[in-house]
Amino acid sequence: MNENIIPYGKQFITPEDIEVVVAALQSDYLTQGPKILEFEQKFAEYIGCKYAVAVANGTAALHLCTLSLNIQEGDKVITTPITFAASANCVRYCGGDVVFSDIDPTTLLIDIEKIKQLLEASPGSYKGIIPVDFAGRAVNLEALRKIADEHGLWIIEDACHAPGGFFIDSEGQKQKCGNGKFADLAIFSFHPVKHIACGEGGMITTNNQELYKKLLQLRTHGIVKSDALYTNSTEFASGDKNATTYPGWYMEMQTLGFNYRITDFQAALGTSQLSRAKDGLAKRKKIANSYYNSFKNCEYIKSQSGDIDGHAYHLYVIEVENRLGLYNYLREHNIFAQIHYIPCHLMPYYRDLGWSEGDMPHAESYYEQCISLPMYPTLTADEQQFVINKIDNFYSK
Repeated sequence: MNENIIPYGKQFITPEDIEVVVAALQSDYLTQGPKILEFEQKFAEYIGCKYAVAVANGTAALHLCTLSLNIQEGDKVITTPITFAASANCVRYCGGDVVFSDIDPTTLLIDIEKIKQLLEASPGSYKGIIPVDFAGRAVNLEALRKIADEHGLWIIEDACHAPGGFFIDSEGQKQKCGNGKFADLAIFSFHPVKHIACGEGGMITTNNQELYKKLLQLRTHGIVKSDALYTNSTEFASGDKNATTYPGWYMEMQTLGFNYRITDFQAALGTSQLSRAKDGLAKRKKIANSYYNSFKNCEYIKSQSGDIDGHAYHLYVIEVENRLGLYNYLREHNIFAQIHYIPCHLMPYYRDLGWSEGDMPHAESYYEQCISLPMYPTLTADEQQFVINKIDNFYSK
């Protein structure tokens, strides 16, 4: 068993996946073709939203969201320190200021009460909130939306860890991550270790038609190709003063956009992967249940992700003493556990902007003890038991 590497996450590519990618490569389109729209429509159906926009990666998705919401120089946006840096960086791309707010030490999600305190202490100072469904656990966006509405703020939900995840609202209804009922925009990632793997890729979901149209334009250089949207005259467009229609070649760049497009073969792979999403999620939950039951009575476990309804289990995190010792011991046995995440506010870039140790005590305490265990649908029962046994062996010495 210990001769094989067990990573913390791993893609699962089937013969069917390979077949659809080959078919896309052999088609007339490598990019900007029909597979992208198909992927978008099926993903929107899976999530339960009106619109979906496929892009190059999750970071591009975040950047386009902040652009579409017109973040300006000096605008303040709140987010969690326990996330991948892109959740915060997207605000800086637009010149905005990131304000970190500490996590709830029980859920590991951004603490909604602390957000409320921030807003009440300085009303009118903030533009938006970027909550993160960390590890796959859904933020209660209904509660967050109420606070956001009181202060006139938008919400971008970073749901990269949580396709298929949900929380239960005040009426007892499941609210799926990214469904657009409470957040203005949501984003997902299709990095290889995520639930749906496209190599690279991302998706933005929304129920707002105006934002959807903006995103489509910003995704492709800020260019539009529609008679109804053109602003230059038909005479200029055609080079013929008698022209009454726009020529077929014509297009207009109307705003500063980016090339954040995804390819057709990536979208084909995404659609194929999406067809197995429910099965993959069920396997993740089974693995989580196994970890939980194995560790629930262990004194060396300070906290763990647990067996939680609605959790999408991109990660299964335990908190332990001597985390460094455990990390090194597991690697000696080819178990490549990982740490998620180094608190964003303590990255040198954000330290240079004024953040320092002690600012986010719960996030910093969590970081000292957290370790993410192997979690992916093809993890076998024997491999998982091997991981559990090695952790137990380490702490029993």
